[in-house]
This record gives sequence, structure tokens and C-alpha cells, in this order.
Amino acid sequence: MRMWMTDPRIMCDRHLLGEHCECHMLAGCIKKGKSLAGYLSKNLFDPASLTSRHDRLAEEMTSRGFAHRSPILNYTGAPNPINISGSLADLLERCPECKKRYDSAGIS
Repeated sequence: MRMWMTDPRIMCDRHLLGEHCECHMLAGCIKKGKSLAGYLSKNLFDPASLTSRHDRLAEEMTSRGFAHRSPILNYTGAPNPINISGSLADLLERCPECKKRYDSAGIS
């Protein structure tokens, strides 16, 4: 599980929907009191932005015609900043479709 924290507009459908699902899985772990230490130590998860990130992903999903019916808990945890430029580089290296969307969107 991870939060890419990149602009949702450049994410392919698979990564957009995947990160949305992962937000719900992370929220479920929090609700159950499971440790997220591994995700935190690897800077894959920022608890302070879980709710706002979910909402940005849901907004992009809706703009693409996906039906969003899964609100998330309103959670505010301690910040754990994610290296967004590193995350973006990783995403663009892994996914040709995200790279294509990024190149055509002109988003930096």
C-alpha cells in the first residue's frame, strides 16, 4: 500500500483506482489499530493527508465517469511527508500510461 501523492489527473485509471482502494485499506488498518510503522518508515503513507488525498482521488474518479460511493473516515494523524518528486519519478518509470498522461497534460 502506498500513497503516490502525485496529481491525480496524470494517473492512469488503474493507478487512480488502486490508490483510492489503498486509502480505504489504510483507513481500515487505522480503525483496527494495526501498525503502519513499515509504511511510515518507508515514507509510503502520510496520515495527515489521508482524508484530503482520498477526496482528491474521488473527485478525479468522478470527473472520469466512475461512480464514487465510498466516503472515508475523517482522519488527522501526524504528518509523514512523502517525497512527491521521487514518487512521481517512480510512478512514471513503472507505468507507460501514467507517463503518457503526464507528458500530454503539461503538469509539473
